[in-house]
Amino acid sequence: MPAIDPIPSPRRSTIRRFWRIFRLLVLLSLVIAAIAVLLVAKGDPSLHIHMLIATGLGISLTVLLGTALMTLVFLSSSSGHDEAATHLHQENDL
Repeated sequence: MPAIDPIPSPRRSTIRRFWRIFRLLVLLSLVIAAIAVLLVAKGDPSLHIHMLIATGLGISLTVLLGTALMTLVFLSSSSGHDEAATHLHQENDL
């Protein structure tokens, strides 16, 4: 008798989905950082290049961190793990 195929783990598809979304978020953060650097450079042309680099890095990493964390929250919500934790918490309250 043939062996039954194991149920595929949703972990790989979730990881692939995260990286697909994350690549788009990298592009978004780079565009936002470029706009910020242009606005800062336009406001005061006597700024040093170090200030523009710091502005670009700071804004791009901040936007990237925030959007990556929100992506993880949404992926966690869609995976069903939150419901399992909620049921355990409700059973302990009774």
